[in-house]
Amino acid sequence: MKNRPAIFYHILAVFCILVWGTTFVSTKILLNNGLAPVSIFFYRFLMAYIVIWFISPKMLFANNLKDEFHFLLLGITGGSFYFLTENTALKIAFVNNVALLVCTAPLITTLFSRLFLKTEKMHKGLIIGSLVAFLGVALVVFNGKFVLKSNPLGDFLSISAALLWAFYTILLKGLDSRYSIVFITRKIFFYGLVTVIPFFAFNGLQTDFALLAKPAVAGNLLFLGLVASLLCFVLWNITLKHLGSIVPTNYIYFNPLITLISAAIVLGEIITPVALVGAALILAGIFLARKFTDS
Repeated sequence: MKNRPAIFYHILAVFCILVWGTTFVSTKILLNNGLAPVSIFFYRFLMAYIVIWFISPKMLFANNLKDEFHFLLLGITGGSFYFLTENTALKIAFVNNVALLVCTAPLITTLFSRLFLKTEKMHKGLIIGSLVAFLGVALVVFNGKFVLKSNPLGDFLSISAALLWAFYTILLKGLDSRYSIVFITRKIFFYGLVTVIPFFAFNGLQTDFALLAKPAVAGNLLFLGLVASLLCFVLWNITLKHLGSIVPTNYIYFNPLITLISAAIVLGEIITPVALVGAALILAGIFLARKFTDS
């Protein structure tokens, strides 16, 4: 994918967000069908790992121990711990709280990029655009029902997920210039699977075939494993390589909007005028962020 115009990578980023925005609903369906957060994560990453093995370079280890350790951290921050914190938060807390707090990831990533990545530029307009988009996220998430019911553990897990994703984004920089994106993604899947194993001591892997074979369960697991994980992780890592850590991550603000639309289609939830105002603010915020980043 060399010598592509920048807009190509922006399109890839938007595609990933369109898919990931629907995963809240997909995960909620699996939780409602009795699947535990750890089992949801394990099956989606296992499917992705099996498939990517056939298209990835067959080298087993990184070029040195430092890089291998970085891959381990990527598997934790973008894999096991991220999805376990987010999925568990969805199970015990209100979805609107989770969606709002997880969407602090772009703001955290912007801050971390400025602190740790000297090559990343942060303009005042970028910060303003991020804040405008975050305000839009808040309006979309609450969808006209301004009732914030705090669940301390759920809120803590949601913020932890946002922090983990920010660290994942920062850690990826540098490795993407020395290894192929497919190899990096395969290593992330591998270490995500390895580091989730200890959690089975608390909540064993669900292997009930009757449960897993249910159309709603099998279909959503296939979607999460092959599309949301395999395809989108590869494409997202490509966008981070070509656009940097800040610009693609700002598209995460679209997540609640996509979740709102998919919930309206799948679950019959109503979209209010307040949510539409929020959608407009998200678009305005992303436009401002891009304008000042490109200038």
